[in-house]
Amino acid sequence: MCGIVGYVGQGHADGRPREVVLEGLRRLEYRGYDSAGIAQVSPDGTLSTAKKAGKLANLVEEIDLHPLPDATAAIGHTRWATHGAPTDRNAHPHVAGRLAVIHNGIVENFVTLKAELAAQGVECTSETDTEVAAHLLARAYDATGDLTAAMTQVARRLEGTFTLLAVHADHPRTVVGARHDSPLVVGIGEGENFLGSDVAAFISATREALELGQDQVVTITPEGVVVTDFHGAPAEGRRYTVDWDTAAAEKGGFASFMDKEIHDQPHAVADTLLGRTDVRGRLVLDELRITEEVLRAVDKIVVVACGTAAYAGHVAKYAIEHWCRIPVEVELAHEFRYRDPVVNARTLVVAVSQSGETMDTLMAVRHAKEQGATTLAIVNTHGSTIPREADAVLYTHAGPEIAVASTKAFLAQITATYLLGLYLAQLRGTMFSDEVEGKLVELRAMPERIQTVLDRSDRVREIARWMADTPSVLFLGRHVGFPVALEGALKLKELAYIHAEGFAAGELKHGPIALVEPGQPVFVVVPSPRGRHSLHAKVVSNIQEIRARGARTLVIAEDGDEAVRPFADEVFYVPQCPTLLAPLLTVVPLQVFACELATAKGLDVDQPRNLAKSVTVE
Repeated sequence: MCGIVGYVGQGHADGRPREVVLEGLRRLEYRGYDSAGIAQVSPDGTLSTAKKAGKLANLVEEIDLHPLPDATAAIGHTRWATHGAPTDRNAHPHVAGRLAVIHNGIVENFVTLKAELAAQGVECTSETDTEVAAHLLARAYDATGDLTAAMTQVARRLEGTFTLLAVHADHPRTVVGARHDSPLVVGIGEGENFLGSDVAAFISATREALELGQDQVVTITPEGVVVTDFHGAPAEGRRYTVDWDTAAAEKGGFASFMDKEIHDQPHAVADTLLGRTDVRGRLVLDELRITEEVLRAVDKIVVVACGTAAYAGHVAKYAIEHWCRIPVEVELAHEFRYRDPVVNARTLVVAVSQSGETMDTLMAVRHAKEQGATTLAIVNTHGSTIPREADAVLYTHAGPEIAVASTKAFLAQITATYLLGLYLAQLRGTMFSDEVEGKLVELRAMPERIQTVLDRSDRVREIARWMADTPSVLFLGRHVGFPVALEGALKLKELAYIHAEGFAAGELKHGPIALVEPGQPVFVVVPSPRGRHSLHAKVVSNIQEIRARGARTLVIAEDGDEAVRPFADEVFYVPQCPTLLAPLLTVVPLQVFACELATAKGLDVDQPRNLAKSVTVE
């Protein structure tokens, strides 16, 4: 979950390594902001470090007060604490002799390794598992005199998940990294090369990247990049060009990344829909590597995901079952492989993850493959681990999402699941081609409608500011409005740190109505009154039930729905659209509400406490 950066440049020592690493850490701070640190090596063999608990600004202030010498190589780290509290002592890098190490992940056998080191007289000064790896690496280097060989030895001994980066005072023009179940990507420059847990780490310097495989060690120097496996055998990465630039990762005049990303959503949905049809207008998903015969034979779909991505999966369940007549289950990825799930060769397991590095979801994918299931990844980050290990990938093309709480990735994920459902319906013949095309036309109209919701959001923001001191908010929905209610509650919990719960409106009388007391704010996502089997009347009845008990009702309804007005304290209207596509619109006011309420409380909406963007540990 931590952010890591590595840099090595040609020629004489200067300030560029430090500048590159600090800039990379700034872009990766969304991955962890409990502490930050940097280690660098000068040509004369000087190893220098600086690290501070708290956000990156604390490290920058420390370096301003105590400047580091110029260098030729550097590594940097932003930490999301796992082993040990977020203190200066536990911050990375960790130094062992003339070597410094940074680490993303968890070394699960660190207790055994630490005892082994203690028996050899090595004393650890921090509470972290990372320091154990640093001492092991230093001892391996002393035995081999080769930093790369030492890294391969240590990597084979570590259990768990890890990306390690190391520099040594004896090698001022070298950075060595290793990855196992944790992200690491190489940036290719001219006379300089980069390492990062995300391409955002070096996007301001180069858009040329090298995707590393599982269990690989990489050595970068100013002259080039060498990749091996954990046994030292030559290996290759896949080179690619990043299709976005630094402007896509900047705030663009918005007060926060989250606010910007909420406003990016029309483009995120539109870009996810681009290039999905052939010259005949038929839907094609060109990232698929699964034969049509396999997909036609699928008799069950299981969506595995965590948090917001899981709610995208719940929306997918309604759409795919309706369009394809295939049963769909939605599983929390961290529960999936521990309950002996029933999957086989006729099961399609769809893994949804913004980063493509979510460890719980990755492990679910691996378990599904071991059981013979076909796996498909829906992710936003190219070159990440989950799409590489899945049988197929459907990229969302939402662009970089920096704020920890997901917004545009959620809408892009929903859009991608719609595409998957329509593709399967077309392939299996449960919809005629003109029906599929009609749904695609409706989907292509959604970005403009999302923009309409954003244009109407002033009243939502005003209400959010008025409610800044509210201690609890409830959310109700039915059908596709239920996962929207869950997501609305999650956003408020993530950003504002207040009690928020989402419920299926039909469950109200089965217990949750006991929470309703005078003044209790309740958001209600109201389904369209149009259609033969509308749930509209039932949800309006739910509104009346909670109003009778003193609730303050905040209703999200479609344009033209006047029936809700007598029972609502506030109505936020969204454009009319087909029922299954409604979550793309109805969730937007809830995102805006959470962002604005948290901002009014003076909270950091981009970096909520205790959270990290990419959860790369189980």
